[in-house]
Formats: sequence, structure tokens, C-alpha cells
Amino acid sequence: MSEYTVVREYPYAIEEVWHVMTDPEYVGQWTTTGQGGRPDGFAPTPGTRFRFVGKPTIGWAGIVYCEIKAVDAPRSMHYTWKGDEESDDVTDVTYLLEPIPGGTRFTWRHTGFTGAGGFAMAKLLGNVRRKMMDAGVPKVLAAYHAARTA
Repeated sequence: MSEYTVVREYPYAIEEVWHVMTDPEYVGQWTTTGQGGRPDGFAPTPGTRFRFVGKPTIGWAGIVYCEIKAVDAPRSMHYTWKGDEESDDVTDVTYLLEPIPGGTRFTWRHTGFTGAGGFAMAKLLGNVRRKMMDAGVPKVLAAYHAARTA
């Protein structure tokens, strides 16, 4: 089985990072920076079914189907992920947030990829997430923090 994990530290309080990572108003701002999809119907509530809608490519309609499984605000969220609504291939995404001196450590873990195709998909998605976590999230966090403290 394949997986990927992206860990980043942000100089903001855990509540601010949680808000930017889980508020639908902000999620779409950072997900699209790494060529990811915009959330449709997202809410950090167990049982919520939502989609990430991106640009279709050959062999993929551009939609990822997800369902929130667990939320422990502001520390963790778990949701399922599948690239085809009818597929039995379901993977799992977990967000873990930990307060650290001077900010918050955020861990994105995506597990459950199988076979050679799963290995390739984990590698591709890991690269997309790194772009989001390095380019999108810091900009959105900075803007959110500035608006809150103005």
C-alpha cells in the first residue's frame, strides 16, 4: 500500500490554522493554488458528502468524491477520497494539527493507495499537496490573520 504525508509548520495559532483548513470560504482559496479542485458542499461535519471539482484530464472527469468521517476540532479531521463515484477504491485523508512553540504543525496524511496505479497517484497527489501547503496555505493564513488583527 502507498501513502504520502506532508508536514508543515505555520506561525499562527492552532485555531487560525484550523479555520483556514476547514472553513469552506477559505478552503477553496488554498486548494486551487496547487492545481487542486475547489470544494463543493464541504463542511467539517461528520457525514457530510462533498466533492473537489478540478480540471478534467484524459481518464479523469475532474471530480473527487469525499465524505467526512470524523472531526475533533481544532486538532483533527478524517475524510474518505475516491476519484470515481462508482469506484470501490477509497482512500483516507487525515488532517492533524498540533500546537508548537510559535505556531502550529499541520500534517496532511493520505493513505490507502493500492497497486502500481496507487503508487503513481500517491506521488502525483503528494506533489500537488506540497504546492498547496507551501504556496496557498501561507498566503491564505497571512490574509486571514491580518483581517482578524486589523
